[in-house]
Amino acid sequence: MPTDSAELSLLSLFSISTFFIFLVIKNLSKKIGNGILLDQDFDKPQAFHKDPVPRCGGLAAIISLVIYILINHLLFDEFLNDYFFLPATLFLIGFLDDLKLKINATSRLFAMIFILLLSIIFLSVNIENMDVPYLVDWMRNRFFELFFILLCFLFIVNGANLIDGFNGLLAIHLIIINCILLIISLSNEQTEFALFIAAQTVIFFSFLLFNFPSAKIFLGDSGSYLFGTIITLNIIAINNANPQISSFFFSTLVFYLFFEVFFSFFRKLYQRKSPLLPDENHLHMLVYKKLIKKNYLTSLIINTVYLFLILPAFYFMENPLFSRIWFFSLLLFYLIFYYLISRKSNS
Repeated sequence: MPTDSAELSLLSLFSISTFFIFLVIKNLSKKIGNGILLDQDFDKPQAFHKDPVPRCGGLAAIISLVIYILINHLLFDEFLNDYFFLPATLFLIGFLDDLKLKINATSRLFAMIFILLLSIIFLSVNIENMDVPYLVDWMRNRFFELFFILLCFLFIVNGANLIDGFNGLLAIHLIIINCILLIISLSNEQTEFALFIAAQTVIFFSFLLFNFPSAKIFLGDSGSYLFGTIITLNIIAINNANPQISSFFFSTLVFYLFFEVFFSFFRKLYQRKSPLLPDENHLHMLVYKKLIKKNYLTSLIINTVYLFLILPAFYFMENPLFSRIWFFSLLLFYLIFYYLISRKSNS
């Protein structure tokens, strides 16, 4: 077991090495395979760049993650199976698209469902803490629990992929979430996991340095799937380890990621569009087009608002009643704000 000073030294060395991994991958990706990793699709709905940008953030991130998992195994004699196999498999699905081996949205979704189900079963991923009265009994049924956990991953992973198009939007969002989880872990003396969360945050921040305010690299689908999987595993782990905290609080932490997907799915069905294809009517895009007009400022403002909205939930996280009321209040706030901004004419 390393001492506190040893852990800080490890984290410092990991921070430096992660930065250089991102730097090296960024430079190499421009030369690999005649630019196969370069994003040159300037016509997609979420495109803001005018020059080719490497979609290599996910590759650098998974290399950094594997390095930390191996270090963790050496230090604590524990191999983080969940954080190795599950993120790696979803990373590969996204990486195929980053390599421009086009997979249609339906096939990709079914591949994700298949891999997630196998991983949840064989890695024994479960949710032990649940304070939603009508779900407690249902969660005792393993088939329902599998379905529920599958939905959690699908919503958060695809939510991460959905908001990834703006510089810094996803990275800053996940840094905020992980910082809160880090505080919870440290407050409850879960130091080993706190160190792992800190290492993840280093990876998020290293990517942010190359993506914000101007994008020198993109995450790509591989990176957004990777980051989304990691944050879902974090939420489940911290929820299970801290039964005194309302599970609605953890739902509040990821409300923007999952509700953006949930709402967009039904919005597109109502508009007679495919719910699996991107469009220009997601909340962050409307904020950009109708209010702010700058990519990076949109990311800053959305995450600043998000931070202020979850602080009350953080303060009262052990109060189940407040957590429930606040969670549903945020969903209502989202719907009202979306309605108002969608009706606003472009200035």
